[in-house]
Amino acid sequence: MLPRRTLLAALAALAGTLSAARFARAAEATTFPARPVRIVVPYSVGVGPDVVARCVGEQLAQAWKTPVLVDNKPGASGIVAFGEVRRTPADGHTLFLADTATLVVNPLLHDALPYDPARDLVPLTLLFHATFVVWVGAASGHRTVAELLDAARRAPERVSYGSLGNGHASQVAIETFARAAQVQLLHVPFTDAGALFTAVANGAVDFTAFSVNSVAGLMAAGRLRPLAVASSRRLANLPQVPTLVEAGGPAIEMHPWAALVTVAGTPPALLQRLQRDLASALAADEVRGRTERAGFELTPSTPEAVLERMRADRALYAPLVSEGRIARS
Repeated sequence: MLPRRTLLAALAALAGTLSAARFARAAEATTFPARPVRIVVPYSVGVGPDVVARCVGEQLAQAWKTPVLVDNKPGASGIVAFGEVRRTPADGHTLFLADTATLVVNPLLHDALPYDPARDLVPLTLLFHATFVVWVGAASGHRTVAELLDAARRAPERVSYGSLGNGHASQVAIETFARAAQVQLLHVPFTDAGALFTAVANGAVDFTAFSVNSVAGLMAAGRLRPLAVASSRRLANLPQVPTLVEAGGPAIEMHPWAALVTVAGTPPALLQRLQRDLASALAADEVRGRTERAGFELTPSTPEAVLERMRADRALYAPLVSEGRIARS
């Protein structure tokens, strides 16, 4: 047994070590950022999520008086980008714009991923959501969603829809719609959004579902026609377009969303600093205005709300995979 004096000295040294560690973590939060911060975005430059990330980054850069750089890494449904982010230091200097695909769908579709959302990330806030609209070509014979679904029931897997690939938010949304309506559709995947929208406009593919901002040019040119808004209420900028229910479809909503996350193991004091500063940035009128012009709605939240959204989407999308509506890789 250790002598009392030796034991007390050891306990005092341990307490001092723990206090020093707590002090270091608190100091890290107050001195952050120590270098430029990076927001990794798994989308191309200029698309809606990139626009929002850059707007938020500008607000943070003003607050921190440190550059905030947006690093675009599109492709592979965010798998490559997130795999790289998880290997960066857990010091708050790398944020990731994660979405339904990276957080929920990819783990359902792939046996092996270079990341595990539950293990490798820590959520900061929900960022935004969009509202999908069902689009057909201007010359399409489908005048309503009810007519489109009737055609699908008469000829299973003959009515076609286009998406940006297996597991993309567009496919997940449409297969959720199809499952609720109890129809089987033909999936036509594309790697390029322009080619997809042109195929729908020309009638090579029957329909698709995307947000208004994605197809604004073709809509303005009269080449794409909206059938329904996948929401509980009509859109302010498309007041004449009915909701899915009003148009004879199932009572579902299609709201692709995104969140900001960072690397697991980031010190709690620094996480609180990030959450507080992000909340201030998302409250700025400039951020809200530019986000709305990009076709999205800001949805700032607690970290717990991100986890709850992930749980809800897993429960919603898992049957799409188990029933074979979306193929596992």
